[in-house]
Amino acid sequence: MVFYFTSTVVEPSAFIYVGKDKFESMPLGHPRGMNLLTMLSDEDLIKYGLDNDVWVSFHVDNLSSAHVYVRLREGETWDNIAQPLLEDCAQLTKANSIEGNKKDNITIIYTPWSNLKKDGSMAAGQVTFHNHKLVRKVYVKQRENPIVNRLNKTRVEKYPDLRAEKEEDTKRKQRSDRKARDEQRAKEKKKQQEYEQLKWQKDHAYDDMFTEENMEASNNQDRDEDFLDDFM
Repeated sequence: MVFYFTSTVVEPSAFIYVGKDKFESMPLGHPRGMNLLTMLSDEDLIKYGLDNDVWVSFHVDNLSSAHVYVRLREGETWDNIAQPLLEDCAQLTKANSIEGNKKDNITIIYTPWSNLKKDGSMAAGQVTFHNHKLVRKVYVKQRENPIVNRLNKTRVEKYPDLRAEKEEDTKRKQRSDRKARDEQRAKEKKKQQEYEQLKWQKDHAYDDMFTEENMEASNNQDRDEDFLDDFM
């Protein structure tokens, strides 16, 4: 299971995703009677993230927390996220950290999903980064209940097939790339045809001037004896 939240601080609204941290901590308001094993862990979200996704991963710096992801709209990038959306994600991350939720003055770090690095030697839920220069921080002074409560009212529980979603996204990307290549080839073919047509027109621009009929009409050989008088 993954928890989905809707952030209405941007237009159109953004969707935020929360998994289960390595210590199986419960997201705020989680029903105590629910079997935690039904939740999809951070491992699943890390493993089945989309290859060229625009998700951004948030995590409480140096504290245990469920990872929080936000999917941006097409064309947006991780480095121009609206500040109100950053604050929503940071507050949601803090609220879903057993340790971080009790502390003030904490730091939330975030980075593109594609920058997450995972290898077999790491503990469950633990990640590092391919490029540490692509990691940014958000300072959170304290928990803002109005923000957390607003987000919790939008929470929806879903059981997505992350593997299938990843496979479908890969196919979609392949179709999109293939379409782009086909369109590019069509443009290049059209451009080449236009070039060849212009070249042919240039090479044959004077063809009509040198037809047999025109050549005979311009030849003085068959003119009568009064030709020069007429000319003068």
